[in-house]
Amino acid sequence: MLNAKALNSKKYKLFSAGLLLLTLFVTVFFHIPAIASTPKHYTDLTFPSLPEIQLPDYERYQLDNGITVYLIEDHELPLVGGTALFRTGDRFEPADQVGLASITAEVMRNGGTVQYPSDQFNQLLEDKAAFIEAGIYTTSGRVGFGGLSEDLPTVFGLFTDLIRNPSFPQAQLDLAKTQVKGGIARRNDDPEGIAGRELVKLIYGEDSPYARVVEYSTLENINREDLVDFYQKYFHPETMILGIVGDFNLQEMKALIAEKLGDWKPTQKAVIPPLPKVSQVNSGGIFMVDQPQLTQSYVEMGHLGGLLNDPNYPELTVMDGVLGGFGGRLFNNVRSRQGLAYSVYGNWGASYDFPGIFNAGGQTRSETTVAFIQGVKTELERLQKEPIKPEELAYAKESTLNSFIFNFEDPGQTLWRLMQYEYYGYPKDFIFDYQRQVEATTIEDVQRVAQQYLKPENLVILVVGNEKMINPPLSSLDGQSKITTIDVTIPGS
Repeated sequence: MLNAKALNSKKYKLFSAGLLLLTLFVTVFFHIPAIASTPKHYTDLTFPSLPEIQLPDYERYQLDNGITVYLIEDHELPLVGGTALFRTGDRFEPADQVGLASITAEVMRNGGTVQYPSDQFNQLLEDKAAFIEAGIYTTSGRVGFGGLSEDLPTVFGLFTDLIRNPSFPQAQLDLAKTQVKGGIARRNDDPEGIAGRELVKLIYGEDSPYARVVEYSTLENINREDLVDFYQKYFHPETMILGIVGDFNLQEMKALIAEKLGDWKPTQKAVIPPLPKVSQVNSGGIFMVDQPQLTQSYVEMGHLGGLLNDPNYPELTVMDGVLGGFGGRLFNNVRSRQGLAYSVYGNWGASYDFPGIFNAGGQTRSETTVAFIQGVKTELERLQKEPIKPEELAYAKESTLNSFIFNFEDPGQTLWRLMQYEYYGYPKDFIFDYQRQVEATTIEDVQRVAQQYLKPENLVILVVGNEKMINPPLSSLDGQSKITTIDVTIPGS
């Protein structure tokens, strides 16, 4: 008579034998190889073509008071989100009140509304696991929301209440100013941040709305009445574009928008100032921010860039791929082959409605600072003098085109693009024209735009580092004898 242990052992052996027979049967009958096949070389791999991009359906209409609305239904998840885009920006704040725009948005959001003070406003959102955010940036102001579709009436009501009836309590302004003061005090802690901030000043000019920074003195000039006045000038129905995407019924959404925003008629007329003029202040020159505690240099080199709607912008992005992309010339030659950089980059900067900045730079050892700068300039000049190789063109174009589909990962991206294109006056198919031009870019196009747009002679060169450790000195660059020292001491500290 078998005991339990022996019985279990016999069952296990029978099970194992059956499993082996089943495996042999499946392998022979279905011709499954017993060992893995030899993997293919990566050059022999084939992949299906990328699927054709399908844009979501959207509706655009306008309320009687001037609000432009974009709606996209997306029922994949029970969520709804939206953004209100306002024609404003910190470039419109007075020169002696730098910081006013961003503080207006912060206090607007954190201060709650006339009906719902800050704590109550935040508690209502927390109870619904929803959010509302606000910000004013260089060229626009935004208020956004998000939450569950079942909570849409409540969350959208709070969102529109904040837009129409912010309270701007003095206590929130005091808190915001205290936080900004902390940021001012710490702004020189990061040498990379110093380099970026000072390069912008050297190109646009320190008084330009695109380069100004908040100081203790400009902060002291801001009071609650200034926040209210800035809000009343720029938050208006006729300067607002509203976009909503998510799990909603179109007609119900339209009715909700009409209910909450259709009767909004501010007492003050909207202000739309002319855009600030832009020109390059320094045409060349070498500038130094001496930081004796550093053992490496942070280098920024740049000149005025361009606009996104420049006819040659697609070709310039291909040039970017050849020059500064991962696997581009700066990475391969300056960093990898010559070993002159921890990081290196080059980018043609472009914005929607004011010129961006072309900048190249990176981080290098103090003693290789001059060699690094010379190496970057050499690559810029090579782009102008020599046609690029076919494989470089192919790599740069494919890098851009293969990532193009990530612009359409979700309907929200399409919604935001439509809103931005309308805001800045771009055609709604701008992104597809851009794609077609990238595909058509040739070797000759890259050399042409490099010759036309890159200005090595106008490069502003800025180094943040330990001046005594830079050997050879910066004065050895192209016979430059004048090095301008920049003082980054914080006024009033």
